[in-house]
Amino acid sequence: MSAKYEWAACIGRFQPFHDAQLALLREALRLAPRCAVLVGSAHNARSPRNPFTFAERVETIRLALTEDERARVHFVAIRDVYDEKRWVASVRAEMARLAGTPHPRVVLVGHRKDATSDYLDGFSPGWPLHDVGRQGEVHGKALRAALFSADTAAAGLAAIAGQVPASTLDFLRAWSQLPFLPRLREEWQELAVENDKWAGSPYPPVLVTVDAVVRVRDEVLLIRRGRVPGKGLLAVPGGFIEQRETAWQSALRELQEETGFELLPQEMEHACKAMRIFDHPDRSQRGRVITHAFYFDLGDRMRPEVAGSDDAEEARWVPIAELPSLEDQFHDDHFHILDAFLAITPP
Repeated sequence: MSAKYEWAACIGRFQPFHDAQLALLREALRLAPRCAVLVGSAHNARSPRNPFTFAERVETIRLALTEDERARVHFVAIRDVYDEKRWVASVRAEMARLAGTPHPRVVLVGHRKDATSDYLDGFSPGWPLHDVGRQGEVHGKALRAALFSADTAAAGLAAIAGQVPASTLDFLRAWSQLPFLPRLREEWQELAVENDKWAGSPYPPVLVTVDAVVRVRDEVLLIRRGRVPGKGLLAVPGGFIEQRETAWQSALRELQEETGFELLPQEMEHACKAMRIFDHPDRSQRGRVITHAFYFDLGDRMRPEVAGSDDAEEARWVPIAELPSLEDQFHDDHFHILDAFLAITPP
């Protein structure tokens, strides 16, 4: 074992933990006496892209290790913020907190496989990259597709049996008996049907949406989605832009359709304090979706009455102070959108 580094760091979502990731983790343990497994998307709601909680992913990784290996591995929950500089800074801060020093000697262990690996460059200089190379043809997205596209849970597990540790397979066998799999399978299949509609397009589709963050006093207006993707999850009101509308017009229309909220145009113009574009390539399960989010602050006035309709199962005013406890109930990046305007999480 090398004494050159105090820590090896492995970053991933581990959805689910598979053989290539186990090989990477063992290489990290060869390079340093301790290994930090930095688990991304740690606070997200269950979805076809993130079906497993942070605790469940930690358990699958621990089960695949020997007792000696477990003693040297430490797990850290990493929040998705869809802002690369802020995300890298948060990962560095969590690593410093774990190590107990602001500048631990860390080697980053990973593999630069495609554009989704560009985040590795954000840690240089400081954390040298040890590229382990391709560890077979195992991909988390393909494993999830096998689980969700199979007719039965047993068939899905059989399809991935040669690509995950035996302990992961045992975990998934038990997990598949819980109520999450049928809902996730239904959502995955509906998304697949939606994506198939674009199969004949000469270019990958780029979709444009709008969202409205509406604040009154210390409360914000939220909906609970009534349709997939994200059925049953919390979100800010919004939807697709119409062909003959501006982003502003679409935002006001979606707000009214989903919640019944409607004020005079001049009142909305006065209340609009900011507009931001959220365009991270991975922000939506639908694919490449760019949203224009408008922030309205109505000050200390009385809360307008709202009610869920159209795509919204429910609409209600929620105290901003309660939002951190609801983070794992939000659709896509909507918690991040709220955080961008309301500064919910520490900078």
